[in-house]
Amino acid sequence: MARRKSTVTRVDPSAFDQPGAQVFENPVKTEMEDSYLEYAYSVIHSRALPDARDGLKPVHRRILYSMNQNGYRPTHAYVKSSRVVGDVMGRYHPHGDTAIYDAMVRLAQDFSMNVPLVDGHGNFGSPDDGPAASRYTEARMSPEAMLLVGELGEETVDFRPNYDGSLEEPTVLPAAFPNLLVNGTSGIAVGMATNMIPHNLGEVIAAARWLITHPGASLDKLMEFVPGPDLPTGGMLLGLDEVRRAYETGRGVVRMRAQVQTGPLEGSRGRQAITVTELPYGVGPEKVIEKITDEVNKSKRLTGIADVKDLTDRENGTRLVIECKVGVNPQALLADLYRLTPLEQSFGINNLVLVDGKPRTLGLKELLEVFLAHRYEVVTRRTRYRRRKREERLHLVEGLLKALLDIDKVIRLIRGSDNAQAAKDGLMKQFKLSEIQATYILDTPLRRLTKYDKIELEAEQERLREEIAELSTILDDDTVLKKLVSKELGQIAKDFPTERRTALVDGDLKEVLAASKPAGPLEIADDPCQVILSATGLVARTAAESEEVTETRRRSGRVRHDAVAAVVHSTARGQVLLVTSAGRAVKTDVLPLPVLPEQAGTVSLRGGMPARELVPLAKGERVVGIAPLGEQAAGSPGLALGTRRGVVKVCAPEWPVRADEFDVISLKDGDEVVAASWLTGGAETFAFVSSQAALLRFDASLVRPQGLKGGGMAGMNLSADAHVVFFGAIRTDDAEHGEPMVVTATGSSVKMTPFAEYPAKGRATAGVRAHRFLKGENELVVAWIGPRPAGSAKNGDAVELPEPDPRRDGSGAAHPGPDVVGHMIERG
Repeated sequence: MARRKSTVTRVDPSAFDQPGAQVFENPVKTEMEDSYLEYAYSVIHSRALPDARDGLKPVHRRILYSMNQNGYRPTHAYVKSSRVVGDVMGRYHPHGDTAIYDAMVRLAQDFSMNVPLVDGHGNFGSPDDGPAASRYTEARMSPEAMLLVGELGEETVDFRPNYDGSLEEPTVLPAAFPNLLVNGTSGIAVGMATNMIPHNLGEVIAAARWLITHPGASLDKLMEFVPGPDLPTGGMLLGLDEVRRAYETGRGVVRMRAQVQTGPLEGSRGRQAITVTELPYGVGPEKVIEKITDEVNKSKRLTGIADVKDLTDRENGTRLVIECKVGVNPQALLADLYRLTPLEQSFGINNLVLVDGKPRTLGLKELLEVFLAHRYEVVTRRTRYRRRKREERLHLVEGLLKALLDIDKVIRLIRGSDNAQAAKDGLMKQFKLSEIQATYILDTPLRRLTKYDKIELEAEQERLREEIAELSTILDDDTVLKKLVSKELGQIAKDFPTERRTALVDGDLKEVLAASKPAGPLEIADDPCQVILSATGLVARTAAESEEVTETRRRSGRVRHDAVAAVVHSTARGQVLLVTSAGRAVKTDVLPLPVLPEQAGTVSLRGGMPARELVPLAKGERVVGIAPLGEQAAGSPGLALGTRRGVVKVCAPEWPVRADEFDVISLKDGDEVVAASWLTGGAETFAFVSSQAALLRFDASLVRPQGLKGGGMAGMNLSADAHVVFFGAIRTDDAEHGEPMVVTATGSSVKMTPFAEYPAKGRATAGVRAHRFLKGENELVVAWIGPRPAGSAKNGDAVELPEPDPRRDGSGAAHPGPDVVGHMIERG
């Protein structure tokens, strides 16, 4: 038996009112294909994909148009969101209030859009939570939204009937800025989807303006203006090579990473914390906490976390504190967090948009070109409209001026006419006026026909002619048109300045991820180490007790030499004191200090951390010394301090247990600590060097220890115009490190002399001369005393110090003096 083919019977609706209605039969397969294609096209064109010109989907466009029509502008009071939703649904978008409100909410979220188009009042949600119901929130248009709708009343775009034909709605908005690139969008259609990432308003406008004057600009040139996406939530974007591929093809995947800070946990001893201040786009703190909880409690893949606290609020923004367990390396833990939690996520870029009603995938340059073509058309239509309006007004003004030339005759003609039509015909015939001019004269009150009004009309006539000429120039010359579009874009960038929020990390994504992967174990043992302060204020630690520390480090991409100013012994989980020039001492954990890399048995001062990142310093304040805490401080007489005015103090090591910061000396106004040296209890000598090249040394036993409040005692007697440039506690019995040397420099000459050549004097005396000034020299700029000295010049190059000169008061060797002097040390 033959299988019967399924068919669908269709009746032409237009034939119902006519005799003999027609009936069509169509195979089910064909009917389903046709119906599905119609549905797919409807979803693609009318719901899911944005127009490349204004960057809006129909629902967003209808929301903004409805709000503008109803007057809910930035100067208007807030209105209930439910009122806006009802207006949009009843007049333009009959797809349900939930869909309209969800779309409106996104337009108001500053964490979803770089430039919110709706000014929301109330709870419009967060990356973790949805908004309050529409009856609880209020809204109005934002100032930026007015840039999208501001030219609607000037025939700049086409209109079409709304869903029931009772009203009209725009097919596209004039859009004075590239909204699609600035705010991005996402949408799922039938068989296709779009996912566009936001960019910085100022950068996109700069690229568009360059493209106006350079239509053949390359992608690389445009990327000088738009180096990469700029997300409203900030964070970091890794691997700009992938960004370039997305800009070229319209498709790509970029990696987003949270912005974090690592450091000591407030109120704890030896505990570290990871503080998240910016999250990837679309990620909220609760989502991160939930994932961390799962990884810690269920999968057990994440260890080393003691607690997680969400301290995010409106005033301080995102603040997610991840507390590390004692002894955990925060950098290694951070690598696991990036790998296992949303602190690092990918964003798939798919620039699928509607161009002339058809879906196309566009790159950066094509998106800008479509927008600029739209602006050219909008400005052209706007200019035609404005010229036509001025021409119409000029026509009326010219008619009034003709009437004013013989106003008495005009009045007699009107009074003698039987009716208005006769008066109009008489005016047209006798004064050669058009019907529009004659009607306008008849409608004009007599009070507008005075001598003063004639002067005003003549001025208006001249102004209108000038404006018409300017508008005609724009329409007749494409160059003038493009300059006008560029000027208007520049004004928008000026009126709405936006700073970049997202940090960009250049390079290939795989290489960037490999380079940023922290090295070292998660758990760090409390092994002995050395904490080092460099002469330029860098702080670092060694992985263990090192055999030798060298003076070379790398900074700003080039080799720059530095020198060791002080070294103390500690442990990886211990603490040290950082002493500042203001006489403050701040306890600092050793664990977060960068570990100096070891090469060929030596440790090089590369990548030390600036002390200002560990200690909040006032303007002009600097770190001048370090001291150990705990067992490493046992048996020491204390901390020796020397000030700019020649005061010396030995501060007894009786540090407050609970205070993390305290003063170690009471300074007089205008004085500051020049250096702080930790005393070992050996044969140490205190030494001062003044700017007038005087050196004073005396035994450390002459200075009795004082408490924290003590102000010290007279150390060196200075002349009125002199100040101390160096202070230190010098070991004279340390044969292992070598004989101490005195290095003095004026900026044009350098001298190095054995410390033993300088006789000891009494405390509070002036000392002896250490450097004889040459002609043109008047003071020392650098002085230093210690074993194995090393120095560098101001440009960062290493300075070969001269051979030792036994003359303690001799002149220095002609040489560009070192800017930094310190020493190299071996174990001990």
